[in-house]
Amino acid sequence: MKVLVIPDVHLKPEIFDRAMDIMENADCERAVCVGDICDDWGCEDNVALYKETLQKALEFARKYPNTLWCYGNHDLAYLWDRYEHPGFSEKAQDTVCEYFNMLDEEVSLAVMHRIDNVIFSHAGLTKEFVDDYLNDIRDDVDAMIDAVNCFGDGELWDDTSPIWARPQKGFRMGSVYLTEFLQVVGHTPMRSIDQTENLLTTDVFSTWSDGRKFGEEEFCWVDTVTKEWGYID
Repeated sequence: MKVLVIPDVHLKPEIFDRAMDIMENADCERAVCVGDICDDWGCEDNVALYKETLQKALEFARKYPNTLWCYGNHDLAYLWDRYEHPGFSEKAQDTVCEYFNMLDEEVSLAVMHRIDNVIFSHAGLTKEFVDDYLNDIRDDVDAMIDAVNCFGDGELWDDTSPIWARPQKGFRMGSVYLTEFLQVVGHTPMRSIDQTENLLTTDVFSTWSDGRKFGEEEFCWVDTVTKEWGYID
């Protein structure tokens, strides 16, 4: 199956416009959003931008209801009242929670998803997190995913969790687990979409604090059977 990956959005509603155009004109069969719809530099008071972005997400979800959605740390901060989280907007919290409740009624919204040989999450499943929280079921990938999707902030607000890990070179907050699967993540800003071993990192729309582009702002597709990927033309 050929899947469009929607990387970290961070209050850029035009990402959903581009994703909708891709779904209408490319040969992707479904889409997966890897999380962090919320928050961007200096936007805490811009509740209208939160609402515009979340409304675009909801419109995309309703048009493509088989899309899978992953929670990011910025998203769950609102549902778990993590007021200390960087970028958290107390003014927008009610709006965020309202829209995530609507999304949850429309689509499959969870921390982790698997399609065939590909696992999608915001930050990746790490060996360290498995050792600490999933050791008894470490040989059953679907059981681990089900368990993670039932965890709360007590387990997931951890540096090596699937919403916080940064196993990429240069960070090494956790080491990638499940080497027989391709793991597709966002969370860690990259200049270009990067595959290192079995980890594909797609967060290329994030910016510097002054609004300058950090990454190449391109989308990719993933073949969930062959584990191949490529840029959207």
